Amino acid sequence: MRQEVFFLWRPQLKDPGDDFVLEIAVAANCDAIVTHNLRDFAASSHLGVRALSPAQFLTVIGSAK
Repeated sequence: MRQEVFFLWRPQLKDPGDDFVLEIAVAANCDAIVTHNLRDFAASSHLGVRALSPAQFLTVIGSAK
């Protein structure tokens, strides 16, 4: 399946090369992006997607039990 690209809101992130990851997360209605690169994904929250470190993610899913 192909995903339509929305260039009108780009660039959103510190590293424009990461914008495609954010766009996919938004299109897939994801709650979070799990990354070691938290600084570059800090602005992802503007589009409703949290940036979590792997450790933070494990804490979140561990508390969901």
